[in-house]
Formats: sequence, C-alpha cells, structure tokens
Amino acid sequence: MFTINREKRNLVIMWFANFMVAASATMVLPYLSLYIDTFGQYSDEYVQRWSGFVFGITFVTAFFISPLWGRFGDKYGYKPILLITGFGIAVSIFLMGFVNSTLELFYLRMAMGAVTGFIPTSLAFISKQTPKEIAGKTLATLQMGTVSGGLFGPLIGGILADLFGFQYTFIFTSIAIALAASMVAIGIKEINPGNKDQTAEKFSRKEVFSHLVHNRLLLTVMFISLLVQTANFSVQPLLALYVDELSAASSVAFLAGLAFSATGFGNLIATRKWGKLGDSIGHERVIMILLALCCLLFIPQALADSLWQLILFRFLYGIAVGGVIPCVTAYIRLVSPLSMQGEVLGYNVSFRFLGNVIGPAMGGIVSGYLGISSVFYITSALFLLAFTILWWNIKKDEQAAETSY
Repeated sequence: MFTINREKRNLVIMWFANFMVAASATMVLPYLSLYIDTFGQYSDEYVQRWSGFVFGITFVTAFFISPLWGRFGDKYGYKPILLITGFGIAVSIFLMGFVNSTLELFYLRMAMGAVTGFIPTSLAFISKQTPKEIAGKTLATLQMGTVSGGLFGPLIGGILADLFGFQYTFIFTSIAIALAASMVAIGIKEINPGNKDQTAEKFSRKEVFSHLVHNRLLLTVMFISLLVQTANFSVQPLLALYVDELSAASSVAFLAGLAFSATGFGNLIATRKWGKLGDSIGHERVIMILLALCCLLFIPQALADSLWQLILFRFLYGIAVGGVIPCVTAYIRLVSPLSMQGEVLGYNVSFRFLGNVIGPAMGGIVSGYLGISSVFYITSALFLLAFTILWWNIKKDEQAAETSY
C-alpha cells in the first residue's frame, strides 16, 4: 500500500511541477521574435531568421546530451536529473532578461540546452514506475499538467510583457521554474532507482543501440517524433509575427499568447482520452490517426484571414497533436526492457530535440523567402510524410507476423 501511495504522490507532484515549468517556459517562447526586435533596428527577414536560430539552438546541445541523461537516470535514478535541469533552466532564463544583443541571447539559449529536459525526464520517471497496462492513461494524465501550463503560460507571459516589459517576465519565469524544482527536491521519493535494483538486467550502450536498430517499428516511432517536432516547431517562433499580420491591435504579445494557448486548450480536452484509446487499440495506431488529423488541420491555419480563425484551427489542431507524446512514450514503455527505458527514451528525446532544431530554422528560412503562411503548408506535408511512413511500417510488421505462422 505504501508503494502505491508513493507512486500516486510522485505523479501528483510531477503534475504540478510540469505545470509550473511548462507555464513558465511558454511565458517567454511566444515573443522571442519580439524580444529580438528590441535589440536594434532590424529587417523583418533578419528577425524571422534569427527567431528560428535562437529558438532552435537550445535543442542542438540537448540533442547530444539527452541520451547521456537517460543512461544516467537508468543507473542512478531520475531525481538528480530533474533537479539539475530544473535549477539549470531557471538560472539560464534569469540571465536572458539581462542580454543586450541577439548573439548574447543565442549563446545563452545554446548553453541552456545542456540542462534542457525537465519535462521529458519527468515522463521517463513516471513511465518507469507505471504498469504497462495503464501507461497510456497515466502518461497522458501527466501530460495534462504540461498542457495546462502551456495553456496559461502564454497568456500570463503576454500580459506581463505588455505591462512590465520583457526583462521582468524573464525574471518571474526563472523564479517559477526554481519553485518547481524545489517541489521535486522536497517531495519526490524515487521508487527503485537503477543502482539499487539488483535484479534488473543491465545493458551496454551497444546492446541498447542494437535494440533500437533491430526493432523497426520502434525506430519508426522515434523518427515520427522528429518529424512531428519539426512540424510543430516550424511555426511557433513565427506565431507572434503572424498574429501581428492578422491583427491591428497594439497588445501583440497578449494576442500571440492567446494563439499559443488555443493549442494548449485543445490538448487539455483530449490528451487523456487519446492515451486511454492507445491502451485499448495500440498506441502506434492512435499515433497514425493523430498524424492524419494534424495534416488536415494545419492547412486552414495558412488560409486564415482573421485572428479568430487562426485561434479556432489552432484549438482543433491541439486536440489532435496532444496525444502524440504520451502515446509515443507509452509505446516505448511497452516494447523496451525496464532497465534500458531511460536511455531509449533519451534517444527519443534526442529525436524530438533534433526536430526542435530543424523546425524553427526551417520555418525562419522559408518564411524569410516565401512568407509565413507558406510554413503552414510545408508543415502539413511533414505530417503527411510521418503518417505515410508509420502506415507502411505497421503494414510491413503485420505481413511479417502473418508469414511467421
């Protein structure tokens, strides 16, 4: 009974910690492009291009670091990683409030990548303590904390930026993240950290890599993570500029936050239901359904000629995309041995972070040459590509299973 209570307590604490981290992080993300514009008299093309670079550079560093964090978590437990990433992000964001140039912001975002990963680590932590049969529902419940934070963060950040300026918003953000890390330090009790689990089989890095290479559908799902993040993040750094094009209002930061929050509200409504559906019919099949919906719902965002239309379709898109991360994590939980899950999830996070790099850079370059609306069409095509790859691999696995009997 004690273990069950401890598992539930860990889930509740991580839910609130993820809420605070996601809310705080999204307080600043919607207006990075506007923040860059305050450093000097720059052209629109310069701001759009550097918005993508500044947004994505954090994940270049994180791409290389994530598998190491995952292996460290398998061996020593996840709580130390949560503390390092939580307090590390807080310090990085605090310093961003005092930069005076685009390059200074760029270098700070790059350094922040080494400690990025609080929310993905929390997913791995909760996944490891959760039975496979309810992994989808439990991870979706945790994801709702992230989604809820993402829902309110842009609105709060937009209000703070309009009222107090960007510098104070960075300071408030860093304080909130430090509080979330403190909650973990005080309240989390890790269950069976890797170094105390003497019965678990240990795997070398070569064996983990072999597990990935020889499991085609697992590797495909992880590649889907890359494509989805590329698609999802291609437009995020540009959203404030797109909102500015669609609205003549002066409070652009608040309206950009509203457009961000519309996606989060859609996530909040449907995420747990997608996780439960994945537990019932298979997470890979639910992912395929979600990719098709995302493909269809991104095109109308490019055709929007008013802010309310953009917000409506961002909301509908949020309903679909909210189930992808918990379903991918639950699938990895199902097909990977317990004592290598952290490292496998670390590789998956690296795929996601690589998408976070490619997406903003691609969006910034494409929008600079063809306009922001063109990024939505390319994003829709990426979701279609992801759907096609997953469908083909599921079909191949089904054919292989039939011939084996």
